Amino acid sequence: MVTIPEKITSSLSPTVSSRLWLPKRVLFTPDALEEPFGQQMYQRMQALDLPIEVLKNNRITGLRGADERETYRNAKNTLAVVKAPPSALRLQPTPPSADWQLNLAEGCPAHCQYCYLAGSLSGPPVTRVFANLPQLLAHTATYEREDRVTSFEVSCYTDVIGIEHLTGSLEECVRYFATRPQAQLRFVTKYDQVNPLLNLPHEGRTRARVSLNAEPIARRLEGGTAPVAARIEALRKLALPRALGGGGYAVGVVLAPIMPIPDWQQHYTDLLDQLADRLDFPCDLTVEFITHRFTPGSKAALSGWYPNIGVEMDEGSRASKYNKFGGVKFVYRPEMMQSLRTFLTRAWQERFPKAPITYWT
Repeated sequence: MVTIPEKITSSLSPTVSSRLWLPKRVLFTPDALEEPFGQQMYQRMQALDLPIEVLKNNRITGLRGADERETYRNAKNTLAVVKAPPSALRLQPTPPSADWQLNLAEGCPAHCQYCYLAGSLSGPPVTRVFANLPQLLAHTATYEREDRVTSFEVSCYTDVIGIEHLTGSLEECVRYFATRPQAQLRFVTKYDQVNPLLNLPHEGRTRARVSLNAEPIARRLEGGTAPVAARIEALRKLALPRALGGGGYAVGVVLAPIMPIPDWQQHYTDLLDQLADRLDFPCDLTVEFITHRFTPGSKAALSGWYPNIGVEMDEGSRASKYNKFGGVKFVYRPEMMQSLRTFLTRAWQERFPKAPITYWT
């Protein structure tokens, strides 16, 4: 069982907004500034009076510190605007979340101690945003199917709301997919600054999801993100009909990473009760359940980033799962997985009988 220090298992956080992330260093590569959308981002960041540096070439350097912890701090305080490489046009399937992975950025401003990006992206964890996003969006048409709606996930490697005030990239995506009858945009966030999205013409082709967790996990392990209560309010705004001042979006909850902390049944009950109280109106709602897992690579990276890490990552207490390439990840043992699944499935269906569970993993 995961142990969370008792001092953070107090009552729910107040509904206060997360602070906007303002990087201490902004880097633009020359080829990014050749892109019209890159120029738009440059103007956005100029207006925010951020320290902008135009690099002499297209390589991002100067992030390494004296040790791994200093390198982490340097990278997490840096935003780099780059041109996505040609390989970004070869979209990768990303089941069960969506058909295809569409990256508008790589890297995230949050400080989640279980971060799934650890070990997935090479080099220091700098946030890189793509200046040639319109090109990437136009290319998605080649992946659309005629016989059914094709879904594209833009949150695999970043938190799109966490950087939207700096980039405008998510708005660009919402507007684009509004014109694609056979496509759906999907994103998920741990932030709550969603007001700029509420009046966008999305035509029902964007599903806006919010990542939620039991209060002790969110408060202890998800540094720099919005409080749970604020995320739920953001979800409410997105789901409310336009006539009531909301965005009228199809919405979703990503409950992740599920962890069997002490009294986990009560903490997740409290979370779902709070959610049901705020989503007290008909809406197009789904849920995705994702249990905590880690790899040897992510464990090594996270242990370097967070020397006093509060996440249980004991291989001996886990079951091993292997992919087709022989890579291993450590998940909860079958009996614990079944206990979590049975409890949360029942709790969700009792409160949201018309909101489908899209998957459990």
